Amino acid sequence: MKIHVINTGYFKLDGGAMFGVVPKSIWKKTNPPDDNNMCSWAMRCLLIEMKEQLILIDTGIGNKQSEKFFSYFHLHGKENLIQSINNAGFSCTDITDVIFTHLHFDHCGGAIINDNNNYKLLFPNAKHWTSKEHWETAINPNEREKASFLKENFIPIIEQGKLHFIKNNNFNSNIELKLFYGHTKAQIIPIIKYKNKTIVFCADLLPSTGHIPLPYVMGYDVNPLITLKEKELFLEDSIKNNYILFLEHDYTNECCTIKKEGGKFKLNKAGKLNDFIH
Repeated sequence: MKIHVINTGYFKLDGGAMFGVVPKSIWKKTNPPDDNNMCSWAMRCLLIEMKEQLILIDTGIGNKQSEKFFSYFHLHGKENLIQSINNAGFSCTDITDVIFTHLHFDHCGGAIINDNNNYKLLFPNAKHWTSKEHWETAINPNEREKASFLKENFIPIIEQGKLHFIKNNNFNSNIELKLFYGHTKAQIIPIIKYKNKTIVFCADLLPSTGHIPLPYVMGYDVNPLITLKEKELFLEDSIKNNYILFLEHDYTNECCTIKKEGGKFKLNKAGKLNDFIH
């Protein structure tokens, strides 16, 4: 089993939206904004190489939306999804499984390409996985989340017979999938056993090291009080079980570990994935 970090580029989101009720005077210390109050965020995915499976977790934002759409998010960076997969030694046709943590556009958009107004799967040989609960939310979105669910990002998957729903928590012998409900309904958080370590793909449960303190909950979350409770329990588990937390959106750090001091959760160590597993 091997694990590859897949960098798909960076985008910008409003700092206030990313930190909810936390004042700018506090969050800017860890995430300095530009003149428009925008902070840079990664869209970092994970590729898990196993004997009979090549599993990709999330796919980034993609490039098929309009110029106007992308103007809101200021995409930047030299890396992209296909290039990163190639750099890991694989092609898109090698991918056997794609696990979507959830179907917001910055997590699933890269899975579908627009070929002369014809939507095609970037990973034609892969099963694409989500939870049935979350799928129902995505195709019948509430007004709060509606702008995050772009149907061209996922309807072609079911139309082409490649959509699958997870049936239980055990995806395979090395990957457990847990559901969380604060950010969006039934977000999947993969927990990966790698040698004698445990790596958790945090998605939007913990977007960055800047979100470690409990009150630092994104304004995007549909149920922030549920996030607060889920996050507390998750961080307790992280300390108890020595989790390595893989950070999808942290601009600088791929991973971190957590400690608790004075009754508060704090950053213990942060860095590249290889710093933690080798």
